[in-house]
Amino acid sequence: MALIGYARVSTFGQDNGLETQKQLLTEAGCNRIFFEKVTGTSTTNRTELKQAIEFMQAGDTLVVTKIDR
Repeated sequence: MALIGYARVSTFGQDNGLETQKQLLTEAGCNRIFFEKVTGTSTTNRTELKQAIEFMQAGDTLVVTKIDR
């Protein structure tokens, strides 16, 4: 059972927010972190989220820092 992290920010100007999320996910014990910069208005272009889900195995947990991510 592994913890898999997912971090997302909406714009390229939010680098600090992305780094904060990545740090929190690391501190939470995530074995692997997927991250991307893409708008939250659609899920169709979230390639890293799709890769995170495909990477996961039975019993793994997807961890996010905020529910809106």
